[in-house]
Amino acid sequence: MKKSTLKNSIHTAAICFVLLNLFSCKSNDTASDARAPYVIPDSLLRTLAIDTVKTSNIVDVLKFNGIVDFNTNNVVNVFPLVSGNVQNVNVMPGDYVHAGQTLGIIKSAEVANYNSALVDAQASVRLTARQLSQQKDLYNSGLASQVDITNAESAYQQAVAARTAAQKILSINGNNPNGEYVIKAPIEGFIVQKNVTNGMAIRTDNGTGLFTISDLKNVWVQANVYEENIGKVHQGDPVDVTTISYPDKVFKGRINEIMNVIDPTTKVMKMRVVLNNPGYLLKPQMFTTVSVNNNENKQSISVSSHALVFDHSQYYVIVIKGEKDVQIRPVDLISTNGNTAYIKSGLAPGERVITSNAILIYGSLNS
Repeated sequence: MKKSTLKNSIHTAAICFVLLNLFSCKSNDTASDARAPYVIPDSLLRTLAIDTVKTSNIVDVLKFNGIVDFNTNNVVNVFPLVSGNVQNVNVMPGDYVHAGQTLGIIKSAEVANYNSALVDAQASVRLTARQLSQQKDLYNSGLASQVDITNAESAYQQAVAARTAAQKILSINGNNPNGEYVIKAPIEGFIVQKNVTNGMAIRTDNGTGLFTISDLKNVWVQANVYEENIGKVHQGDPVDVTTISYPDKVFKGRINEIMNVIDPTTKVMKMRVVLNNPGYLLKPQMFTTVSVNNNENKQSISVSSHALVFDHSQYYVIVIKGEKDVQIRPVDLISTNGNTAYIKSGLAPGERVITSNAILIYGSLNS
């Protein structure tokens, strides 16, 4: 009987020991789970940017594909006025030329003929002037009639008119006495097209210009607007234009003109933006993205887009109420417009969110 009692006592003590150990382990686990809250270091807190959640109108950004083009109001095509052979072409596409600068010379039989016609006209004027003077002397001597003087005066006036016409024709065609037509730049700008080479024979009925010159001080950006967005763009709307070449640079402008015709092939409407081009950064045929802000007249909660943290297919923000009171808050995003994010749910107006080093603090809270 004593042995049985002793055995039961030992068994009971073992059970108590196991239970005591389990309770102790559970207590330790609970103590380890009760971690201290995250505290933002003072050095970091002083540098944080914090934004207050507010309610504002939703402004969507409509993006359109565009291309840089010449301002055709500042483009000149240089066509040949005479036929002949081209020589001394000394400019290339991309060269900057000044108004009146020589671009090339045309050796032309036509210009030689215009020179010959002027020489003949000048000789005729001298001859008819001498004849008129002789008739006047004969009239004073009684050897010529008034009709003779009238005829001499008419011949002289015709000779003067022919000389004037020959001078104007030669002037229009370069006024060069050597039978050459000098091709000169009519405006200051860049050679954007060149369709002539040395030794080329040209004719006046050629439909292609010899040179195309544009000053490129301002350029056009032609953008495509699809049907669903036609009602959302208006003449005078401000736009931001970006390019692949300068991803960090934004060119500011306004919609200058909307072409109220839809292309039957592409089903798009063209709109035009005129941009100043300091430093000639924008080159014709560059691809661009034209962004237009569209006010939807709807309101939602908004916050700086720099507050957003994207992780595991979900957007989060870091809400701060104090140095020791920061928390991760999931939010539902409507859209973003540059530096503004429009929130559907997850935040309330007046709450404060961290907009700098948000990813760093997010990682610290999750660790």
